Amino acid sequence: MKILGQMVFLLLLGGAVCQNQRHGKSSGKSSKKSPGNQAGAGEAGSQRNTGSVAKTRGGSPVDSGRGDATGTSRRQTDDMKLHFLRNTKVTCNDGTAAGFYLKEVKGSRRWLLFLEGGWCCYSKDTCASRYQNIPRLMSSSGWPQTKKGTGILSSNVEENPHWHNANIVFIPYCSSDVWSGTGPAPASPLRQRQAKDKERSANATDYVFMGSFIIREVVRDLIPKGIKQAKVVMLAGTSAGGTGVLLNIEKVANQLAQLGAEAQVRGLVDSGWFLESKQERPPNCPETISCSPEDAIKMGLRLWNGVVPDRCRQLYKRGEEWQCFFGHKLYSTLTTPLFVVQWLFDEEQLRVENIYVGGQTLSDEQWQFIQNLGTELKNSLRDVTAVFAPSCLSHVMITKSNWVSFQVKGTSLPRALQCWDRSLEATRNNKTPAKGCPFHLVDTCQWPQCNPTCPALVDQATQQELTLLQMLAAMGLDLQRLGLEDPHSEAVTVVSNGG
Repeated sequence: MKILGQMVFLLLLGGAVCQNQRHGKSSGKSSKKSPGNQAGAGEAGSQRNTGSVAKTRGGSPVDSGRGDATGTSRRQTDDMKLHFLRNTKVTCNDGTAAGFYLKEVKGSRRWLLFLEGGWCCYSKDTCASRYQNIPRLMSSSGWPQTKKGTGILSSNVEENPHWHNANIVFIPYCSSDVWSGTGPAPASPLRQRQAKDKERSANATDYVFMGSFIIREVVRDLIPKGIKQAKVVMLAGTSAGGTGVLLNIEKVANQLAQLGAEAQVRGLVDSGWFLESKQERPPNCPETISCSPEDAIKMGLRLWNGVVPDRCRQLYKRGEEWQCFFGHKLYSTLTTPLFVVQWLFDEEQLRVENIYVGGQTLSDEQWQFIQNLGTELKNSLRDVTAVFAPSCLSHVMITKSNWVSFQVKGTSLPRALQCWDRSLEATRNNKTPAKGCPFHLVDTCQWPQCNPTCPALVDQATQQELTLLQMLAAMGLDLQRLGLEDPHSEAVTVVSNGG
């Protein structure tokens, strides 16, 4: 039960749920490899059935391929091919080679670098559990030779109108550090060691955490591929990968500038803009399964030797750097243009509060929390220049194959990204951005699923689509007492139209 409790928490920032549903059954615990060891076939996954969830029509960010000679020419063209890092000292958690998948487009000067998500591990116990249950997030030993992208990673012009002809780089997440790690933690000065011996012993692990270094090395390995000649480089990510964009976008911009590149560097954060937990928990994590995200990051930063952007770090005293993992605290310190994509009722944000939509009985207090979450997220996004925030229950958007169908105020996300692109280009050339091309789009309706383009809610047991009212009733809420049963009430009209 302890491991199960830990794994529920591992799904927070987690591309893990969305991705693992589609990567087959676990092949068991992987053996630790030497740094240069290359991948074999097969992947491992883990998921939790949470009852009624937002239906994912689009699939995972990538589909595995085998890269054999029997594939069609279309598949060979669209597949991203695996490349291991030339610097074999920068590895996954277990010492296997880190790497990236690349689909090159001849003549294109646009590059999209994508960071995969999947939360993190932050202690000896959580890392052991993660390695046993989701080894693909800590090792490259099961990586396939090719992958096929969906959503913004797709080569299909209908599925991906504005980025289909870009060079696509998919960077698998195998460092478990929210892309912040810089290797083994340095030894403490002698006078500090005695006080920390107990803590170090409890958290000692054989794993290495090099997420930030992996991004750096990927950029270096892309130099012979032409990234120095890029016109636009966009660092994108979902869930923990989205938070990784927040933490690394300035580094990538500086690295490319030092290489002499004149590329316009931008960031795209999808479902990685989280708020602090409201749930009361024991302080200092007496048990790892009781950790809040804040405490997990605090512990993780020490284990990972994690780093945060300099300008944000300077705002906080030593030991408070964890606050820079939250977008609403970090955003104002960034100088690189950033676009934030965030469902206002993010399912992973709800899981932090032990709210599993459709998977348990819902109390009146939890229903009130869900409603308040939308308001709080809107407030946190008020000063973000470029944002797309639908009032929906879901998690991750840009890698869904039907991402073009989601709209806010009549504008789709691909269109909003194009408008943002044009505005940045106009500003760069000292021109006035075109009117009528919006890219600050936040739903104004107050209820979950009040946006008619939201992903459908689906009962996992029956695979039937549910309205929000049907889901709430199934979760035990007294709709009449909450004023949700009167068909003429404004609340019912709003919820019924959207859900």
